[in-house]
Amino acid sequence: MSPARILTVGPDDDDIRLDRWFRRHFPALGHGHLEKLLRTGQIRVDGGRARASMRIEAGRAVRIPPGLAEEYSRPERRAPVSPSDAEFLRSRVLHRDDEAIVIDKPAGLAVQGGSKVKSSVDAMLDALRFEAGERPRLVHRLDKDTSGVLALARSRKAAASLVAAFREGRVEKQYWALVSGVPQRESGVVDLALAKAPALGGGESVQAGAAGAKRARTAWEVVAEARRVAWLSLRPETGRTHQIRVHCRALGTPIVGDGKYGADAPRIDGPPPAGRLMLHARRLVLPRSHGPPVAVTAPLDAAMRAQWAFWGFDES
Repeated sequence: MSPARILTVGPDDDDIRLDRWFRRHFPALGHGHLEKLLRTGQIRVDGGRARASMRIEAGRAVRIPPGLAEEYSRPERRAPVSPSDAEFLRSRVLHRDDEAIVIDKPAGLAVQGGSKVKSSVDAMLDALRFEAGERPRLVHRLDKDTSGVLALARSRKAAASLVAAFREGRVEKQYWALVSGVPQRESGVVDLALAKAPALGGGESVQAGAAGAKRARTAWEVVAEARRVAWLSLRPETGRTHQIRVHCRALGTPIVGDGKYGADAPRIDGPPPAGRLMLHARRLVLPRSHGPPVAVTAPLDAAMRAQWAFWGFDES
């Protein structure tokens, strides 16, 4: 029997219940058996006892009892990456070194797969092995409809380091957004705790002040304004789901094209494509285990450049 193992919670599992985490990664493990392992202290989180309902964050360490991983884990079955998909993903690489790869993720491409997702960055990561023996790992997320810089770790060790850096706020992040309306001030900070909660009409949405809300803080400034829109530069100090989108709505200036958090915003007539979320992950500054931090910038794509030109904004 293999010894106990310590697994690090990845960014795609951030802020989910512990029992759901086990259902994802150990689907054959029954709930009754899970409860027994928790009750007897054989499963622990960060060295302490845990309950099935406990919510876990990326970077936390889960102790897996001896033999459990081999008996109940889900075998990895990945379809091969097509030559065209591999070429496309490699064409999006902005930076590569021995620890990290940073790509320019296009809007419309999901970061992770799901029941209704036909293609994702995660499904194509074998195309970015290059000379490394390990498959790259996701260390943070972008919404499907958000474009821009997405960092990947090139090894398990690098992934642990980068996940910790994101969690501890040591990664500098800058986003650009086109918003409906103009804030009353030129700059400020939105400090508004967020949590997922049931949404009207079904499903979930991220809401301010909902039960279990966690601290979320975003610094912002107006770069330019034109008639009924503004170009905002946003620097999230925390990394909650949909944080920037909800915080822009809280400012009274929802992001143009945000059907989830800005559906009731006044219609803004601009160039096509209509309905596209005008949010772009512009820049990342990543700490390195050796040497100075690495700064990577993603240019606006054609759709956002068209919007910037329409409103008279200069990307440079």
